[in-house]
Amino acid sequence: MPHPDKEKEKTMILQKTKWWGGLLLISLPLAFGAWLVGFPAAFLVGAMVGAIVYSLTVATKVRVPRPVFVCVQAVLGCAVARAITSSFLDSVTRSGAIMLLVVLATIMAGALVGWVLVRYGALPGTTAAWGSSPGGASAMVAMAEEYGADTRLVAFMQYLRVVMVVLTATLVSQFLLGATAASSSAPSFSSLFAATPLVPTLQTLGIAVAGGLLGKWSRIPSGALLVTMLLGGVLHAMGVDIVLPAWLLALANVALGWYVGLGFDRSILRYVFKAIPQLLLSTFLLIGMCGFSSWVLTRFVGLDPLTAFLATSPGGLDSVVVIALGSKVDFSFIVAVQTLRLFMVILIGPFIAKWLCRFARSPSAH
Repeated sequence: MPHPDKEKEKTMILQKTKWWGGLLLISLPLAFGAWLVGFPAAFLVGAMVGAIVYSLTVATKVRVPRPVFVCVQAVLGCAVARAITSSFLDSVTRSGAIMLLVVLATIMAGALVGWVLVRYGALPGTTAAWGSSPGGASAMVAMAEEYGADTRLVAFMQYLRVVMVVLTATLVSQFLLGATAASSSAPSFSSLFAATPLVPTLQTLGIAVAGGLLGKWSRIPSGALLVTMLLGGVLHAMGVDIVLPAWLLALANVALGWYVGLGFDRSILRYVFKAIPQLLLSTFLLIGMCGFSSWVLTRFVGLDPLTAFLATSPGGLDSVVVIALGSKVDFSFIVAVQTLRLFMVILIGPFIAKWLCRFARSPSAH
């Protein structure tokens, strides 16, 4: 006769397998569909939307394990470190002062928008701070939880802004400035699973493992991401190849999307929809302030309008790069500014978040 405990354990394993299978069936088609049409951060957003739908329709207790989240942070750290290239360093050397001005102006704009949300909106202080930070969306979501923010709201704010920025930047590049935005080549499954050189791939995995472990042992908030980013950036600048297989980065984004999406419930969804007007207003306020910064660069520094607009754009680095590729712009300047801003926001974002929390209204004021 089977032992009751073993039968119970077997039933629970089967139930969890069923839950994960259902999550895969819902989220992966969304992720691949978004990727095939060229949607920014497709695997993360698709997986997150699928996980939200699944969490709201199927009562499950399935969650992404914490160690998996640490691995995701390490992989994202390697992805950021890849941006430190010779062209990046050359651009920083030539135009470092201008880039610093652009980056600081964009970060200050994000901090001001965050202050408005914290002071007059209905969002918690740390959530508003991280959600309004103009850095890489996936990096902001990966860091937010460890500083007390609600990753569900942060993710919603970040990717709402990504969509709005992509639409705005595309319209500006195509119609207002008479430039032709790039139409990236259609993605294919062969490119997603393309083979990568063995030695650089192993080097990258070694950096991810070392950075993840050091970050975890250091007890630094989001240490797996920060330490891996810094370690990989230094090594990449010294000539060490960092090669991330496309499928591995996609898998990390899927895991992060699940991590965020599975935390949604009906109460948080009602809260999100209630906050949409102020989130849209804050998004367009940030875009407008960054647009003003681009005008200042054009007027007083001599940059061409499209280069200035894309360099100050508060969207994701990948989205801006796609738009810039097919336009007559200073591409290395744009990439360098966007990458430098990502590094600075990741490094100083916690301090800005803590500062903004001082202005949060008491619960009774809401």
